[in-house]
Amino acid sequence: MKKLMVGNWKMNKNIKDVAEFFQTFNEKFTHKTDAWIASQSIHFPLVEELKTPSMKAGLQNCSEHIEGAYTGEVSPRALKDMNGHFVILGHSERRQYFGETSRSLNAKVRTALQEGLVVIYCVGETLAEREANQTLSLIEDQIHQGLNDQSQANAENLIIAYEPVWAIGTGKTASPAQAQEVHAHIRQVLKTKFPSFGDKTRILYGGSVKPDNVKELLAQKDIDGGLVGGASLKAKDFLALCGDI
Repeated sequence: MKKLMVGNWKMNKNIKDVAEFFQTFNEKFTHKTDAWIASQSIHFPLVEELKTPSMKAGLQNCSEHIEGAYTGEVSPRALKDMNGHFVILGHSERRQYFGETSRSLNAKVRTALQEGLVVIYCVGETLAEREANQTLSLIEDQIHQGLNDQSQANAENLIIAYEPVWAIGTGKTASPAQAQEVHAHIRQVLKTKFPSFGDKTRILYGGSVKPDNVKELLAQKDIDGGLVGGASLKAKDFLALCGDI
C-alpha cells in the first residue's frame, strides 16, 4: 500500500492561493504516494474542481447530525453528496479550542462512517501528559472512547492519526523512535479492538512533518504516512513530502 500524505490547510488560503497551489502541484505530482487535501469547507468545491483526479478532497470537521437546525455546522451527508471523500475528526485543535472529547467524537465518527466518508481519527498527548508517562494509556483511552461500537468501521474507511500535541506548530518533532513506539502501540490496540482489520489500518504521524524529516519518519514500520499542517500549504513543500522533489 502506498504511503498517504494528508494536507490539513486549517483556516488558511483564499481563492487565489488555492488556484496557485494546484497549478504547481498538478504539474509535478507523480503519484508515488496517495495525496489528500482537507480545506476550509467554503473552499471545498474549488479544491474538488482543481485537484488532480487521483487526489481526494475532504474537510477538517463535520457534525454528528445529518441535517436539521444546527446553524453553522457541516453535514457529513452534504459533504458526501458533493463528492467529499474523508473528514478529519478529533484534531487536537478541535479538542483544545472547541471542547471536543473522545466520548463526544464517538457520535461524529459513527455518523461520518454511516454516510460513507473515510474518517481520520486523531489521537495524541500534551507535553505534560508525556512527561507524566501517560502517553500510551491516554491514547488507548482515546481510541476506545472514540471508536467504541463503530460497526461500520473497516480498514478502508478508518485511519488513525497520531499527533503529539507538543510537536504541532512548535517546530519540535517526536524522534522517529518515539513516533514508532506510539504507532506500534496504536497498532496493537487496533488489532485487539478490531481483529479483522486492525493490522491493516493506516496510522499517520501528525507532528510537524516536514520535507527534512519525512523520510526518517516514513521508514518506521508502523508509520503509514503523515497528517501535515504548515508544510502542506506550499505546493513545493507538499510535493517534497509526496516524494516528487
